Amino acid sequence: MSFRLQPPAPARPNRCQLFGPGSNTKLFEKMAASAADVVNIDLEDSVAPSDKDIARKNTIEAINTVDWGKKTLSVRINSLDSPFWYRDVVDLLENAGERLDQIMIPKVGCGADIYAVDALVTAIEAAKGRKKRIAFEVIIESAAGIAHVEEIAAASPRLEAMSLGAADFAASMGMQTTGIGGTQEDYYMLREGQRYWSDPWHWAQTAIVAACRTHGLLPVDGPFGDFSDDEGFRAQARRSATLGMVGKWAIHPKQIALANEIFTPSEAAVQEAREILKAMEEAKARGEGATTYKGRLVDIASIKQAEVIVKQSEMIAGQ
Repeated sequence: MSFRLQPPAPARPNRCQLFGPGSNTKLFEKMAASAADVVNIDLEDSVAPSDKDIARKNTIEAINTVDWGKKTLSVRINSLDSPFWYRDVVDLLENAGERLDQIMIPKVGCGADIYAVDALVTAIEAAKGRKKRIAFEVIIESAAGIAHVEEIAAASPRLEAMSLGAADFAASMGMQTTGIGGTQEDYYMLREGQRYWSDPWHWAQTAIVAACRTHGLLPVDGPFGDFSDDEGFRAQARRSATLGMVGKWAIHPKQIALANEIFTPSEAAVQEAREILKAMEEAKARGEGATTYKGRLVDIASIKQAEVIVKQSEMIAGQ
């Protein structure tokens, strides 16, 4: 381990992030009553330019009046290359109450983008006497974003999470696909005449996980566009969880249960983790640094792996 220890990520459930447009007020109560850990009211892609003002107004009213329970309440503002983002930040921070937890910043390309939003938010918080510091989540959606991913992850102490936005990322990279996440038909290996499909998002997800874990952020997988394909969603989510991501977006209510299923450690996994911890405690009592569990070696590194699973389970159970 480096002399500079890896900081822990925020201890909050983040298995599913549910999105809904700020222009559709009928969805707010349903989002609040859902099983999603995080609710993202969207002012960006799902809102037409002509509806930006009313969506912002609707969102502020919902923050102030809807019972959001224990959910992390987040608003996705418009991107910094638009004429809307500054008004999103100003109106939200000046008029929404303390219930707002987080601002999601889309299409981030460099650390300076975060600095710009941070400076504006900090000034408004001071001017309005806001007591709760607003957190940030950023979305990596471009070639510049993935190229500067570690710089972005280190850009502000407000940062708590980072997501991959597959659709805009694919467009920025010039990828020949219209799919949003999941397996891509033409991204395959050929062996003895048989096709084997690999994951075109793997390397970007891995870069995001590494940057997040280095700087104490929550790495989150983004959308899976085909909400009629439950097994495709599960497969994508399982790959993401295996890589170290803590949750996934839901762009349709049916995806909430799927995300929660995959990113909640199973009873069997938790039981095995507890047994590994017990086995290592017994080994340490004997003065041993390693032991065997079900025929395989476990050591100090195994303790760390098991503790991740147990802590995640306890956090979810305690929410």
